[in-house]
Amino acid sequence: MITKIKKMKIKTLVLSLLLLLFFAACSAEPYALKPMPEKKDASLHCVYVANHGWHTGFILPAEALNDELPFLPKRFKNASYYEVGWGDMEFYQANKVTTGLTIRTIFWPTKSVVHIIALPADPVRYFGKDEVIELCLKDEAFLSLRKYIASSFQRDRDKQVLVLKKGIYGDSQFYMAKGDYYLMNTCNKWTAKGLKSARVDLTPTFRLTADSVMSVLREKDETP
Repeated sequence: MITKIKKMKIKTLVLSLLLLLFFAACSAEPYALKPMPEKKDASLHCVYVANHGWHTGFILPAEALNDELPFLPKRFKNASYYEVGWGDMEFYQANKVTTGLTIRTIFWPTKSVVHIIALPADPVRYFGKDEVIELCLKDEAFLSLRKYIASSFQRDRDKQVLVLKKGIYGDSQFYMAKGDYYLMNTCNKWTAKGLKSARVDLTPTFRLTADSVMSVLREKDETP
């Protein structure tokens, strides 16, 4: 009888933890944005999603993000495109990744950063063997994606972004981001919420791996 009660308590605890993770995953910052209705004569704007194996990010024309984030052209002088990624502050900026750091990153909510890389050339050529998928968006979906990316930056009382250390490759920079990174709120879920903001038909909740995000875009890319 005691063993049965213990099992019931364990099941209840596990269920409670799963529910907690589920609801935390649904509400975690940054939030997906709802695009406004499209106009009939909407133009198309091409963006890219890059897959670096464990991590995904967006690539947008520099002029589009310069309008949304005017501090960027002051920091990056000759960018044709920007790659934007979101992730755990310690893990993303670490000079050496350890097992302890990895475990803490996955299972314990930690602060996050936005990583901006200035690309001087076409993203497909720049990243070579990495998977890069083009996505063409109408005006309002494109605007919503830009707003989503802009809303991912943490700002001070004067509404200025918080600059951190230099980035990990190329001409790049880290900035303090909104939201905590943890098991149910990964860099790939951040990308999924951006895609949701851009009218891509997906549910971000369990898009936690790079492949789970890219699989949606591969299917879309193959649709006649």
